[in-house]
Amino acid sequence: MKKLLCGAALLAAGIMMGTGGVSAYALETEPDCKAAYSCDYETGTVIYAKEENKRLPIASMCKIMTLLLSFEAVDSGNLTYDEMITVSENAASMGGSQVFLAAGLSYPAEALLKSIAVCSANDSCVAMAERVAGSESAFIDKMNARAKELGAENTLFANCTGLPKEPQYSCAKDVAVMLKELLKHERYFELTKVWLEDFSHPDGRTIQMTNTNKLIRYYNGCDGGKTGFTNEAGSCLAATAKRDGMRVISVVIGAQNSKSRNAIVSSLFDEAFNGYETRTVLKAGELLENKAAVSGSKVKEIGLCPKTDLSAFGKRGESENLNIEIELNELKAPVQKGESVGKAVLYRGGVEIGRTDLVSADEAPAYSWWDAFREMSKNWN
Repeated sequence: MKKLLCGAALLAAGIMMGTGGVSAYALETEPDCKAAYSCDYETGTVIYAKEENKRLPIASMCKIMTLLLSFEAVDSGNLTYDEMITVSENAASMGGSQVFLAAGLSYPAEALLKSIAVCSANDSCVAMAERVAGSESAFIDKMNARAKELGAENTLFANCTGLPKEPQYSCAKDVAVMLKELLKHERYFELTKVWLEDFSHPDGRTIQMTNTNKLIRYYNGCDGGKTGFTNEAGSCLAATAKRDGMRVISVVIGAQNSKSRNAIVSSLFDEAFNGYETRTVLKAGELLENKAAVSGSKVKEIGLCPKTDLSAFGKRGESENLNIEIELNELKAPVQKGESVGKAVLYRGGVEIGRTDLVSADEAPAYSWWDAFREMSKNWN
């Protein structure tokens, strides 16, 4: 694989070359909570952290994992959104937040998922868990296995609802990791943006759902998240907001009340959006100055385009020690337009912070018999 530097692209993107780095932003006043964590969605760069690895009860924020496994069941073909799910006595018996599902009745999977995302319905959680894994206990095993896969080492689930049960815990950083994974599912945003909506039962009853995450309505850019409250956990919230192409995840555990948790997460968002920015270094689909050599074709070189945006996250106004390394495959015709032919890797201070595939901007067909003969003749002469 051939490697080239692509410094010209950085200058074209308006990014200064310097020695600055990224460090966590310091809030003027430490938030009044047990733990807090804020990070950039794309790069995972930490913006603020307080006791981020401390094992604590997280109440209904554990439903982030319940939702994640449910969406992944759809991805795998094990579940469809319009599938009718019959509610068991066990699911219908859940206390706390609920939509009062009736045992023996059947509900669309999407309706159950929406009730979890919007109003934190415990009964819907158990109904989904039993459908996805066969039983809640089997689903909990899946929750813990998935947490390990995500690197959430300070997390242990004992149920799918977050209702008090020992031993069960997580930490602010792990919650952010789980929420980041959930945000990869676009359907989630369709469900969590609901503010007020009726939940209709097959027997004719109607329950009004109200979104427990008030920042959906009252914080500019907030489009997802999960609240939680128990006496032992305190008031909790994991939320995400996006402005000007920059998405932030913020988590608070153990605030004094819902008003306080909303204020803390809002202040974490404010610090991120006011103090940091995401700069696009390479834009998807735009032709690079670099070209790639191709053998076995009349077309000797092909143009290169990034498949996705390549971005750098950092403090506003600070210079950055950035460079891009282009890694090209050894290319032999035929090469199709849009085919992956290498990678562009972005480094800050020698540390990789992002990468994207490079795709061919041109066709490079293989020599025909006549092309090969002419090429041989030209070389012979």
